[in-house]
Amino acid sequence: MTRALCKAVPLVLAIMLAGCGGEETSSPESTEAADDRTTADEVSSASESREPASTEEAPKVPPFDEPVTFELSSRLESDRRLTVEGETNLPQATRLQVIVERELSGVRWRGRVSVAEGGFVAGPFGPGSGLPDGGYRVTVDVQEGSVQPRSVRERLGEENEHLSGPLVHQSRHGLGQVARYSQRFLVGSETRRTHDQVEVIRVE
Repeated sequence: MTRALCKAVPLVLAIMLAGCGGEETSSPESTEAADDRTTADEVSSASESREPASTEEAPKVPPFDEPVTFELSSRLESDRRLTVEGETNLPQATRLQVIVERELSGVRWRGRVSVAEGGFVAGPFGPGSGLPDGGYRVTVDVQEGSVQPRSVRERLGEENEHLSGPLVHQSRHGLGQVARYSQRFLVGSETRRTHDQVEVIRVE
């Protein structure tokens, strides 16, 4: 009995080892099938993750299609400095530069503002001692598209190409289109006689 048992033990161990080895081995066909399933799952997951983005695209903003318009008015504050108020049809947040120039000396004062609810207020302009009597020119410039905020570029274009009307011209720096509106004012304690298209601002 002891000899028979000794002979049987190696045989049993051999069978067990063969069984274990069989469990660890996988055929190339089954590996390729698993890889195919993994790739298909990845593609499916990627497609599902992309689908919401296409359905949540922001609506396109219509381009600005009106001729640019401005209406200006100016007033002298108690310190004889000038405040400029304007109305325009340009989009909300459009960046403007306002320049007040004294015609006699060429001295300029500048201010930057943005359109809000169809209008803007700039200033006050002038030295601390106040503006002396004389003629002044107020100019409003629509700045280049490169300095406009994204919401404005969506309406006016990357280079303000959607601007139109007699106030529009090409930028001197080759950066697309800009617009300019200019108006003359006379500052004085008495109404002056003039044949020019100019608004007289009386000092109170």
